Amino acid sequence: MELEKMYKALGVSQEVYAYGEAILAGLRERFDAIDQRAEYNQGKVLAAMQENRVNATHFAATTGYGYDDEGRDNLERVYAGVFHTEAALVRPQITCGTHALTVALSANLLPGDELLSPAGAPYDTLEEVIGIRESKCSLKEYGVTYAQADLLPDGSFDYDAIHAAINGRTKLITIQRSKGYATRPTFSVAQIGELTAFCKSVKPDVKVMVDNCYGEFVVTLEPSDMGADMVVGSLIKNPGGGLAPIGGYICGTKECVERCAYRLSAPGLGQEVGANLGLMPAFYQGLFLSPTVVAGALKGAIFAANVYETLGFSCVPNAQEERHDIIQAVTLGSREAMIAFCKGIQAAAPVDSYVTPEPWAMPGYDSDVIMAAGAFVQGSSIELSADGPIRPPYAVYFQGGLTWYHAKLGILMSLQKLVESGIVKLPQNPGTQSL
Repeated sequence: MELEKMYKALGVSQEVYAYGEAILAGLRERFDAIDQRAEYNQGKVLAAMQENRVNATHFAATTGYGYDDEGRDNLERVYAGVFHTEAALVRPQITCGTHALTVALSANLLPGDELLSPAGAPYDTLEEVIGIRESKCSLKEYGVTYAQADLLPDGSFDYDAIHAAINGRTKLITIQRSKGYATRPTFSVAQIGELTAFCKSVKPDVKVMVDNCYGEFVVTLEPSDMGADMVVGSLIKNPGGGLAPIGGYICGTKECVERCAYRLSAPGLGQEVGANLGLMPAFYQGLFLSPTVVAGALKGAIFAANVYETLGFSCVPNAQEERHDIIQAVTLGSREAMIAFCKGIQAAAPVDSYVTPEPWAMPGYDSDVIMAAGAFVQGSSIELSADGPIRPPYAVYFQGGLTWYHAKLGILMSLQKLVESGIVKLPQNPGTQSL
């Protein structure tokens, strides 16, 4: 069989390939449902582009101040249309998701205000932004306090604790949609909507910001459809479609976005400045492709969960659960297994496939992190990648794949390295669990 020969040439043994095909046979119906959602989301993006009359003049490059940059301004109208918000800020000057979140938080919190996380601890890189870990220029340093309501043991919101935590100083509530480096479930858009409504019923003027990273276009609704004042994300994740080389977005109410623009540039300048530097074609086309790219990444995540759960590894989400982001957490149980898994992902990459990922002290994290990503855009986690902090329970977080076929190869190669290391022994029957 020619396809099997190709996989063998790429480093996947006949045994691993056959195991993967057996798993895949039971996933066709779920994959069809993903394709239907992608078709809907493609229509949503297309409608926003047509409504805002995107044309070739919007792809022109600007430099310097970027005054009267119609391509940039129209892209922000397109994003507002896609996310059904009053306004949007979409800029290459936003360097990453953490930067976008920092802009949104610092723009809408003043000294004496309190930030509340109703979903437990925030993502690692936000700890220094907030001041949980001491850092220069943190929100804490500027007089913003922080409160937290932990999740219940089953991963659901503790509404009693949240109600008790909301007080007169609570100005903004931050909800992290995706699990981050935790093995809790990712929150659904419906859950976020319920939480948003609850918080606003306790304090009507409180603002709700959702870290939307890894969740865009996974389902047909976004948190902004459910009452969130801001949704925030990175263009080198889902909405950039693998083409955006940098950038972030903040979509929300006109008031919140205007403040974010003043924080990103300067008071009085706001959205009037910020050249697009020739990136408009990639931003527009990346957004256009995003629903299809996300669909491929979702298929890869479901395939990974079924491959590894069948082998007895704990997966979040599990093999059967509904998906709310593109991240698949697999608890591997040891440092050695994490390294072997990431070696497989790296070996499947189109870029730097020959290098070996090693754990290192990455800025913003309190433990060594291993990252596998041979990406066209550095750090792009809509491309095939896997990473995780080297600490118990030794969980690795797999995501991305610009095509489903590449995601499939990555999972098979990760399994191949675990088999070669003697950490995993494949069962004769894929339904048989074996470690």
